[in-house]
Amino acid sequence: MHILKNFNMPDMAEKHAFVNKFGFGVIVSGSLTGTHLPFYLRADEGVAGTLYSHCSRANPHWKELDGAEVLVIFSGPHSYISPSWYSQSPAVPTWNYASVHAYGVVSLLDKEQTIEAVENITSKYEPELLITKDILTDAYRDKLLSGIVGFKVELSHLEGQSKIGQNRKKQDQVQVFDALSNS
Repeated sequence: MHILKNFNMPDMAEKHAFVNKFGFGVIVSGSLTGTHLPFYLRADEGVAGTLYSHCSRANPHWKELDGAEVLVIFSGPHSYISPSWYSQSPAVPTWNYASVHAYGVVSLLDKEQTIEAVENITSKYEPELLITKDILTDAYRDKLLSGIVGFKVELSHLEGQSKIGQNRKKQDQVQVFDALSNS
């Protein structure tokens, strides 16, 4: 990812927080296959953290993941920014956005590790399902396990960019905020 100095997310904790907040990412492997999946981050595991996820066994993408170097892309809020929202002309249209690119190597998980990964993702998004067990019973979960493949991505590094108009004057930032709030 090309990152301009003013937009760089240099702090690892900030990038980890971003991944935790916007945990639905796209895993891209060497064949340029991309799969959209929910991820769970263990920030304290490995060099730069470890991502956990699972995909459908019917998705052939998993067959090329074990041992592969991958890129996982996490996107946050984004929007078109009209030059008409700025206080001075001329100006050009642009796009404000934030994203993190996570790089690492994949390892497939065994059954118990896959259950743990699924439960961590469930706990992140709807912890009540793991407490009451009336909707997602252990028996039902175990029945569905044969249809998924769990994996982890041991991260080597993360790149983050937050291009949200911080290079613009305060008045322009306020006008963009107001325009987006009214859109």
